Amino acid sequence: MRVSREKVGEQRDRMVAAAGRLLLQRGFDGVTVGEAMKSIGRTHGAFYAYFASKDDLAKAACEVLVRPGPSVKSADTLADYVKLYLSPDHRDRVADDCPFASLGAEAVRQAPEIRHVLSEGLRDAIDRLAQIAPGDGPTERRRAAVGAWSTMVGTLILARLTEDPQLSQEILEVNRGTIVPTG
Repeated sequence: MRVSREKVGEQRDRMVAAAGRLLLQRGFDGVTVGEAMKSIGRTHGAFYAYFASKDDLAKAACEVLVRPGPSVKSADTLADYVKLYLSPDHRDRVADDCPFASLGAEAVRQAPEIRHVLSEGLRDAIDRLAQIAPGDGPTERRRAAVGAWSTMVGTLILARLTEDPQLSQEILEVNRGTIVPTG
């Protein structure tokens, strides 16, 4: 029995989404093809009808992961975005989170195709942030966006790293105030 192109596309999309969730939770080396397939009720053998390799699946997952989520689109100012990004809720949602905070440190050891996708996603994230960053002119806004984005991603990593809830909260609060000073 032949499967329609639509069904093939839907199946591929399910595999990519499952791989993306697993990558965010466990990192690149913490996910096997078998686990990704099992998570959607498929066999390891079915994988090769859709992807040439694990790197091919990881690249496809990263292409989806770097797309802006609803919170990015709803932020009108840098302060709005910082408040959303450096919140305890975002800190605690690792499985549906920012790929840069979850995968950034590992990306340097991945295939060039994966690094390229993440690099382009990073460029897009900075460009979007520059549209709402403060500053007189595009150069100043871009510098503010690069600094803010770098601080936010680093802050999220450190806030997640510690098992001490008070320290984690302090890291979030201090850096929210560093990026967008109040008063």
